[in-house]
Amino acid sequence: MIGRVLGNRYEIIELIGEGGMARVYKARCHLLNRFVAIKILRSEFLEDEEFIRKFKRESQAAASLSHPNIMNVYDVGVEEIDNKVIHYIVMEHIKGKTLKELIKEKGKLSFDETVNYSIQIAEALKHAHANLIVHRDIKPQNIIINQENMVKVTDFGIARAATSSTLTTTSSALGSVHYFSPEQARGGYTDEKSDIYSLGIVMYEMITGKLPYEGKTPITVALKHVQEEIIPPSQVDDTVSPDLEAIILKCVQKHQSDRYGSIDFLLNDLRKIQNNDSPDLIVNNDVDIDEQPTRLIQSIDDELIDEYAEDEDKKSKNNTKTILSAVLLAFLVVSIVFAGWIKLKDFLSVNEVIVPNVVGMTESEARNTIEDLGLVFNVSGTATSEEFEPGLVISQSEKENTKVNEGFTIDVVISEGRDTVRVPGLINRTYEEAVELLREAGLEVGEKKYEYSDVTPKDLVMGQEPEAFTHLEPGSKVNLIISQGEEIKKVTVPNLEGSEEIKARNDILGSDLEVGQVTEKHHPSVPAGLVYWQSHQPGSQVDSKTAIDLYVSLGPEEVEEPEPEPEPDPEPDLIKRNISLSLPSPEGKDTVTVTIFTDDTTVYNEEHDAGSTIIIPLTVRPGDSFDVFYDDEYFKTFYIQ
Repeated sequence: MIGRVLGNRYEIIELIGEGGMARVYKARCHLLNRFVAIKILRSEFLEDEEFIRKFKRESQAAASLSHPNIMNVYDVGVEEIDNKVIHYIVMEHIKGKTLKELIKEKGKLSFDETVNYSIQIAEALKHAHANLIVHRDIKPQNIIINQENMVKVTDFGIARAATSSTLTTTSSALGSVHYFSPEQARGGYTDEKSDIYSLGIVMYEMITGKLPYEGKTPITVALKHVQEEIIPPSQVDDTVSPDLEAIILKCVQKHQSDRYGSIDFLLNDLRKIQNNDSPDLIVNNDVDIDEQPTRLIQSIDDELIDEYAEDEDKKSKNNTKTILSAVLLAFLVVSIVFAGWIKLKDFLSVNEVIVPNVVGMTESEARNTIEDLGLVFNVSGTATSEEFEPGLVISQSEKENTKVNEGFTIDVVISEGRDTVRVPGLINRTYEEAVELLREAGLEVGEKKYEYSDVTPKDLVMGQEPEAFTHLEPGSKVNLIISQGEEIKKVTVPNLEGSEEIKARNDILGSDLEVGQVTEKHHPSVPAGLVYWQSHQPGSQVDSKTAIDLYVSLGPEEVEEPEPEPEPDPEPDLIKRNISLSLPSPEGKDTVTVTIFTDDTTVYNEEHDAGSTIIIPLTVRPGDSFDVFYDDEYFKTFYIQ
């Protein structure tokens, strides 16, 4: 790939990183003359059309994020090279280290470093969650610490595009699965709280230098996230702050409802321990984590258990596998029996509740209705719907008027609205790029307008209607506003002649003009330091930023007149006179014609260099007068004494 140019603008310079999903290259953007990082998807993902579709959609959504702690995504593109289709993302190029590299170098991070980085990561997630984007792959490898010690979170939206096969087929899955939430490991519904769980694991690793769950295969680690309780950080390192430990353990609860309600609550607690204001932590007002009752953990399917058994049996003989399988089967039987006993006990002792109909309600209304009856509300997923508007409940797991025990979970599906497409972000793209992105999204270009802009460079999109990420029906039109660059204004040229040079410069700049070439020359009548000529006439209208040239006087030039050669005595009534003239410099002319008349008689007519000083000898009578013209324009009358 080195030396290739993608999108007719991104020249690949060098490979700077590799991951399970992509290779990352340093490149130069020829259009904006800056370095960028380009992530190119590995070929094994290109056969999965569903992955590619989600990848485009989520990457475009990530490009809409703008936050100091989030790596900027500039562009998403597709290119065919050597009969192979290349999918790539263009991001800002950051000099720094990943958080994983930093932890490896130091062994573990200090309390201050851990809290500082955690707050910055949480701020990035807060911005993403506010824009309805869940990261789903928070891990130290996706967090860069730049040279200013600022966090930059990368790969927003990409994790959502990954299929479930990623867990077992990619070589880097082990790196991600260490930070998976239990619901991700089970393939269940993920939301903002899944990011909170992953951030909790990252905080655990920062403060202890170790991961809470280890295993030889991704499946082994995933099972531990689901089945095993986490070892408190203080048991790994007894110097860990109790308050930080409480925050971490709150983040990594198995059930989403037991974690922080939102990233805002987590940020609140992190800032308090950073400011040594721990007594008011939100987590301190919750039920103590160690005193919560034991829960029956949701089971993993048989196929996953078989894979787990295979992994654990690699060191043993075939009979060991049989024994382990039997033990696991026995455990499942006991668990089922125990679960049945719990359900029977609940049936005998817990109040029955009649399930209401929440179909057609908003998510908030449905949640309140369900929870007010003592039931548990859970969004199991979303789906498109021709009947229900976005945000309304399409279906519920239990029918209306069904009797269930108090505490029973009611799963609902939320409408995404009709089968719509999301408008891509087109700001700061060329018109051709915008057309291509709209085409890929199944949309068309509508009205095209041009406007001036002091911010957006010329010929780039400065506005779009509707805005990015609005949902539209396929085939809808999106209007574009193209930048014409800065508007050129007309300004009036000030009168600079007779002004001191410094004042003339200030007057030029104050009129939104530019100071051009300043030439210093002797002038027979203008005192030194004063302007005696300007390149544009005072009062004329010119474009702003036009350069104004100046001539500044050095004062009269001292000229020694040569000794005249002896001549025959003139007639008694004639005398000799020398006239000194400083010729002007008309705009666009190199020479000036000097003409002298006396009594309508031409006594002199010669062409000289513009701006030069000349001496003209004349033979005259006392009392005569002479009219001097420059280029047929009257200049002055001389009287002979």
